[in-house]
Amino acid sequence: MESNFVDYVKIYCRSGKGGAGSRHLHRDNWTAKGGPDGGDGGRGGHVILRANRNFWTLIHLKFQRHVFAGHGGSGGSSRSFGKDGEDKVIEVPVGTVCYDAETGEYLCDITEDGQEVVLLNGGRGGLGNWHFRSSTNQTPRFAQPGEPALERTVILELKLLADVGLVGFPNAGKSTLLSTISAAKPKIADYPFTTLEPNLGIVPYRDNKSFVVADIPGIIEGAAEGRGLGLRFLRHIERNSVLLFMVPADADDIAAEYNVLLSELDQFNPELLDKQRILAITKSDMLDEELMAEMKEQLPSGVETIFISSVTGMNVMQLKDMLWKALNSEANKEIKLTHRNLDIVQREPAEDDEEFEYDFDDLEEDDEYEWED
Repeated sequence: MESNFVDYVKIYCRSGKGGAGSRHLHRDNWTAKGGPDGGDGGRGGHVILRANRNFWTLIHLKFQRHVFAGHGGSGGSSRSFGKDGEDKVIEVPVGTVCYDAETGEYLCDITEDGQEVVLLNGGRGGLGNWHFRSSTNQTPRFAQPGEPALERTVILELKLLADVGLVGFPNAGKSTLLSTISAAKPKIADYPFTTLEPNLGIVPYRDNKSFVVADIPGIIEGAAEGRGLGLRFLRHIERNSVLLFMVPADADDIAAEYNVLLSELDQFNPELLDKQRILAITKSDMLDEELMAEMKEQLPSGVETIFISSVTGMNVMQLKDMLWKALNSEANKEIKLTHRNLDIVQREPAEDDEEFEYDFDDLEEDDEYEWED
């Protein structure tokens, strides 16, 4: 059955073009041929990204390949403005990153619920002929066209926001631990790659406190080069504040497996090694005190280590204490991901009294101008 977890989509976006200004000349029952009174065109619609905490995947955008904002309306008589084009809002989960599909340029990062980023500005409406009246040209029969629309193909990539990320080979006991310490119910089986999509769980802690843990699908050696499932889901580890490495007690060489996991993260993104790490030896209920003491001497140095068993609950509370301490340490606060703002060259919305530049040599008066009632 196809997974409902979608963390990558590509969408073609186009903002709305500005409406044309009006060339209307005033006329009523008391005025045979009045002066210019053409209104301005309306602004084209923006394309906006908005964070919505009710979404946790991009599946609602999986089949939405095109997003078009509305065009601005043309100006009218009596200096009436054209209608602004309808903005198009793309709602995405918190943790979504946007890139330009053609250049790979980073565009924006959606990190807070309700946050909005204008991805593409709509074109400004053209000025009506009323703006171009002068003592030497009292009846201008031309107006500005609206600015054209902007277009771009973007990639939306979801990176789950979690405090702790579980990192380990398939069948290391990650899903079992998540089901033990939270209310999450991931699929658990005795064969590799049981977990095919990330799972999130809220872990209750002392004094009504809590933190979020993400179960990342199993990594294998060569994942950073595209083997297995790791390449697809390694991006989610970038969002985690603390990484909990999990190696089963029956592994042939615990230190070697831990170093392979470190190597895969380093190849994917060297900055991942700056995060705080804890190593949990799972399935430790099969070890006696003597064997456990012997294994401690062979464990990798430079990382906090704990023996746990999700089945019996051995040292699970102590593991929570270690994770909470790591999450609230000064070192972790310094490594927190800094959210970047939108950094993209695009037109800013015009002020009410601002006039955009236009080549008036291209404006031509109508030889056979028809008066508009």
